[in-house]
Amino acid sequence: MRFDLVDLNLFTHIAEASSLTRGAERCHLSLPAASTRIKNLEEQVGVKLLSRSSQGVKVTPAGETLLAHARRVLRQIEQLSGDLQEYASGIKGHVRVFANTTAMSEFLPGVLRTYLVNHPDVTVDIRERLSPDIVRAVQEGMVDIGIAASGVNMDGLEVMPYRLDRLVLATALSHPLAQRKRVRFVETLEYDFIGLPEESAIHNFLKRAAADLQRTLHWRIQVSNFETAGRMIEANVGIGVLPESTARRHAKTMALNIVQIEDDWAERKLQICVADREALPVFARKLVDLLVEDGNTGT
Repeated sequence: MRFDLVDLNLFTHIAEASSLTRGAERCHLSLPAASTRIKNLEEQVGVKLLSRSSQGVKVTPAGETLLAHARRVLRQIEQLSGDLQEYASGIKGHVRVFANTTAMSEFLPGVLRTYLVNHPDVTVDIRERLSPDIVRAVQEGMVDIGIAASGVNMDGLEVMPYRLDRLVLATALSHPLAQRKRVRFVETLEYDFIGLPEESAIHNFLKRAAADLQRTLHWRIQVSNFETAGRMIEANVGIGVLPESTARRHAKTMALNIVQIEDDWAERKLQICVADREALPVFARKLVDLLVEDGNTGT
């Protein structure tokens, strides 16, 4: 039985997008061509790989098996390209990274700037996710590198320490909680919150923290970034939970008060996780090396 790399790449994109149309677009194929390729692939293996409905497509159990193997094969092809990069010109590498909110906003910009300057022929696809989703994506081969908080089961992965991720409460100077040095999260739920977009990792993390207390957060307003959140907090529109480094940076130019959150989840160690460091393409390993170095020198 022989497999076509185009088919494996197409099937992977369809599975990840839960859409034949979007999968075809990502592979720069027409919808009829993509549909024919999947039909031929299913005939070749003798089983259905996708179940189709009006809501899109879903991978069958047999498809899950193919997907896992396809991701491994495609990773190995990319590794081969990376290993040959020193000897051939014009080959471009692509690194996929999932990271949590603090890493995305505070630590990675500087690291990626250095990396991309030194690797102009490599692109980096970085997305913000919750830590459990980050670890799962690395385990399933969806991404090359994950940066997630400790406390998530990372069995089967290579794990390296990175940075400290601490969340704090930011308030206006006149807010009732501004006089406190420390506060429990449950006490903050009596007040209006300034939130980030619903798709942000920190938004969903706080929703889960409140749900664990059988409470709900009252979002007074949702904004697109930390700077705008800081302005709204400064104006006493509501309070907000921010990464400590973000809060302290904005407190230099805004009238913000920072209160430590006593809950255990407010302080976590960030960790770099990969499926197999040596199996990564050379250019991806160099990014891991740079992250480890940044973690060793960071405060």
